[in-house]
Amino acid sequence: MVLDDFFIRSLLVSAGIGCVAGPLGCFLLWRRMAYFGDTMAHSALLGIAVGTLLGIKPLAGVFAIAFATALLLLALQKAVRLSSDTLLGLLSHSTLALGLVILAMSGHAYGHDLLSYLFGDVLAVTWSDLVLVWVGGFVCLIVLMQVWHPLVAITVHEDLARAEGAPVVRCQVIYMLLVAGAVAAGMKVVGMLLVVALLVIPAAAARSFSRTPEQMAMLAAVIGIVSCSSGLLSSLAFDTPSGPSIVVVAMLIFLASLTVRPLTRAFGSRQVRSS
Repeated sequence: MVLDDFFIRSLLVSAGIGCVAGPLGCFLLWRRMAYFGDTMAHSALLGIAVGTLLGIKPLAGVFAIAFATALLLLALQKAVRLSSDTLLGLLSHSTLALGLVILAMSGHAYGHDLLSYLFGDVLAVTWSDLVLVWVGGFVCLIVLMQVWHPLVAITVHEDLARAEGAPVVRCQVIYMLLVAGAVAAGMKVVGMLLVVALLVIPAAAARSFSRTPEQMAMLAAVIGIVSCSSGLLSSLAFDTPSGPSIVVVAMLIFLASLTVRPLTRAFGSRQVRSS
């Protein structure tokens, strides 16, 4: 089977995003912050609306608004006596509603463009998108490696990490910046409605195979790449939407991973009995 250039670009772009989203998603699982990913995804629509009004690229608007939303969340957590879940719910639905209102007022509320933002349009990526994703992804992984140990320490025990001199606020801001970038890029592949799945599901699937945080991050990256590539190929074979197909494949891998622990325990108990 000969693949067209546009499909090869789609494979490379989706693989690059899957490689970055997996390790970032591990921290969402460890810190129980999946709802934070939803908030970033919902704020993406406001970013698109702002980008439309200002005449800039939608991805730039998405990145700016997602990062601003993350900073606002940090500020509200210190200034308002409300739980994080409550604040995330307020920001998530407020930014989504505001984005829809602005798009409606600007005449871009409905049509193909909005559907591509909601569900992704990876088959329409260009070579410049490919370069941007891979260069940005490489920088993201380098930065994540630099703050890996402080982030893990903060995840295990934030107060203890602060007492030991870890730059807690700076690491949190850097991580939120990286997630904002991943959401902005992943929206092109699976859309803002499904981009959180690309962050969470590969990391959840990697947990059953991992014994250390580093193993889980690397396996999450591999599962992200496999999910994106296999999802695109299955969408080509079965003529299904590319973004949802990627998420379905990732979910199938996660379901398969659920059988690993019972099988491992059964194999381990047999070895104990035989010894």
